[in-house]
Amino acid sequence: MEAKKLNPNNLEDHLSDKLAFVGSAISTIGDAISTIAAIMSLEESILDDVQQQQDQKEQDQKFQKMQKQIDVLTSELSKIKS
Repeated sequence: MEAKKLNPNNLEDHLSDKLAFVGSAISTIGDAISTIAAIMSLEESILDDVQQQQDQKEQDQKFQKMQKQIDVLTSELSKIKS
């Protein structure tokens, strides 16, 4: 059986292939991390919107309660004036 002769050009080809593979793997991992970050950002945005809607609803309820109290006080004041 004949031993393969080591050719410096052949070694460089394999090294460049390995480096290309490592570069592609790192790029793929970076893309995955970017995708996860985008998903997390979207979820945070949705949660913020939900919280704002809940806060607005609570504020609206407080205003309605205050309006009812004002209406009652106005009615009472009208009775007193009469």
